[in-house]
Amino acid sequence: MNKRKGSLMSVRNDIKVLDATIRDGGLCNNFNFTDEFVTELYKMNVKCGTDYMEFGYKASRNMFKESDFGKWKFCKEEDIRSIVGENPTDLKIAVMADVGRCDFKTDFLPKYESVIDMVRVACYIHQIPAAIEMIEYFHELGYETTCNIMAISQANTEQLSQALEMLSQTNVDVIYLVDSYGSLYPENACELARVYLSAVEDTGKQIGFHAHNNQNLAFANTIETMSYGISYLDATVQGMGRGAGNCALELLLGFLKNPKYNLYYVLKFIEKYMIQLKKDGVVWGFDTQYLLTGLLNRHPREAIEFTSLEREDYSEFYKTLLENY
Repeated sequence: MNKRKGSLMSVRNDIKVLDATIRDGGLCNNFNFTDEFVTELYKMNVKCGTDYMEFGYKASRNMFKESDFGKWKFCKEEDIRSIVGENPTDLKIAVMADVGRCDFKTDFLPKYESVIDMVRVACYIHQIPAAIEMIEYFHELGYETTCNIMAISQANTEQLSQALEMLSQTNVDVIYLVDSYGSLYPENACELARVYLSAVEDTGKQIGFHAHNNQNLAFANTIETMSYGISYLDATVQGMGRGAGNCALELLLGFLKNPKYNLYYVLKFIEKYMIQLKKDGVVWGFDTQYLLTGLLNRHPREAIEFTSLEREDYSEFYKTLLENY
């Protein structure tokens, strides 16, 4: 399991690229994307050959007010169909369901009635039993499933070992290593990748990686973990995502050698839509405050607040973080 899989010149057909721009990027603007933006992003993904497009969350409408968010916080079936119709393409549609923040037994149709292909169950490591209940429910409905264990950099070795053993015995299709705080380096990201890959050896399950860019390492960590056998790779256009953002889709597609991926259409989308989004004041991306929370393996909420207040006193912020470490 310590050997690299493939080379810089080779094509790995097990690689799947998932565009999470709407879901993770929606955390930057309360999911208030125009229908035109989402429709054109869908067309872009079809043309550039990505394997999955994540439309957003299936959040509980009992817990969250619909009036406070754009429609992709809730991903109603009719809203997705208004963009993709019957989705007569090779692109698969994904949504995310957070443990404890969704009404999964009432808000999901059986797969044969839905245009959704994959449900990604997100949880913290102490929520694994609840995540397994959801995974098995979605599997019975006919969906592909993933388990995205968040904030893994703060889990201890014993917890992780138990979680992976439990998940390896379920019907989950993909288990995601998620660097929620952007605190991993290529070396320890790869060590974790080996742990995940070893846990699912001979089970037929795949491992995915979701990176955050707090230390400007989202792309580096993604391709490094991929080189050891991780095959489901998350990315977003221009790295759009909460706080420091994610691995940039244009970086990843530019790196992958599979001719089915076409960078040109991502660049066209950036020209027409992403530049305007930033001009409109939507904020994301690497900055010093995110570096500091990443270094200290902290949730980026304090850095996000620092950003919203337009502060520039990085040294004072660093001192405060250290005092509360």
